[in-house]
Amino acid sequence: MSYNELQHQTDRQLVERVLQGDRHAFGAIITGTERLVAQIVQRMVFRAEDRKDLVQDIYLKAFRHLGGFRFDAKLSTWIANIAYHTCINFLEKKKILLTGENYEHLPETGAAEQSLQGKELSGIINAAIDELPPVYKTIFVLFHKEELSISEICNITSMPEGTVKSHLFRARKQLKQIILSRHKKDSL
Repeated sequence: MSYNELQHQTDRQLVERVLQGDRHAFGAIITGTERLVAQIVQRMVFRAEDRKDLVQDIYLKAFRHLGGFRFDAKLSTWIANIAYHTCINFLEKKKILLTGENYEHLPETGAAEQSLQGKELSGIINAAIDELPPVYKTIFVLFHKEELSISEICNITSMPEGTVKSHLFRARKQLKQIILSRHKKDSL
């Protein structure tokens, strides 16, 4: 079966093909989920070297545990759940604060420290998003950029709906505070 044909297979068909030893089918799974996994990893982990290792670890875990996938959710949601929890475990091992008011992070690019002149509003917002704590940032991006539902985010993060909504509210509130503290209202 060609690679293009594999991309149009259902989750169940792809999983069955992988379990039968078809490596190209797992490549189609990676292709179908890599954008979502990248969004999660990039928003939660700041060092590029760590991101690469984590993405490999995520897909290795997905491959190893594919036989246990129950089709209760979409395959992409299941892999996103693996990505989220792999990042959480990584951050906890590094003792990085995951949520809260005391979170301190300077983005690698220093984007938040650049002057307002010449920046577009989307650049300002993206720089502010990068300053959010990892969990808030991830939930915000999954909801607003990936356009996932609260229910899908709950499946990915294994958090109750109320917790996801609370984190989304707090992320928005912190985002507003970051933007207003960095830039004068009349400059926006």
